Amino acid sequence: MKSFTLLFLVAICGMGGLGEKLKPKKRSNGEEINFRTKTKDVCTMSMTGDEEMKLRIDCKSQGMSYWCEFTGKPSVCRAFRNNPKIYWNQIAAGLRKLPHACESTEVLKTTMCQKAPTEALMKQIAAGMEPDLANQDKSVQKTSTSMRGAGKSSVKKIGNLPILPLIKPTQHGQGSENETEAMKLAREHCWESLHGFCSYVIGIFRG
Repeated sequence: MKSFTLLFLVAICGMGGLGEKLKPKKRSNGEEINFRTKTKDVCTMSMTGDEEMKLRIDCKSQGMSYWCEFTGKPSVCRAFRNNPKIYWNQIAAGLRKLPHACESTEVLKTTMCQKAPTEALMKQIAAGMEPDLANQDKSVQKTSTSMRGAGKSSVKKIGNLPILPLIKPTQHGQGSENETEAMKLAREHCWESLHGFCSYVIGIFRG
């Protein structure tokens, strides 16, 4: 009788261990998958939740960043319960084929859950876009540095003294003609030492 009871207990323990092995595999919350889109956007996909799951996608692309969120109950799909890792990898593989990970992706589908109820689908609930401030700061610094370099290159030095480039005045129009005529009259009617003063006075009277 004792041997029968012992065998019975061993059988129950064996069945318990078998039940543990048949439990569905779960992907830990907060685990991430990194991927690149067709246009080389760098993206990260993270999953949280249990029965109802939340998926968030964050991407960076050419001086800007964007994100989107999805919710659904993929656990109603038997294939997901058996191997959620393959399910999420299929989601990531589909996103890699797109130029933009959040545009035209209202619903995320996988081949392994094609026949599952519609509640198993991951549906987009929110999305956003914002400038990548880190990249913008770098571009502003580069621009200011290049402008400072251009300004320095236009100034020549003799010893420690900077010499600015000379700007030649342009002579044109009625003003230059009046100045020439005033100087001519000053040479004709004034002493040589007063040519400058006479030219100035004549120029005022001639307007």
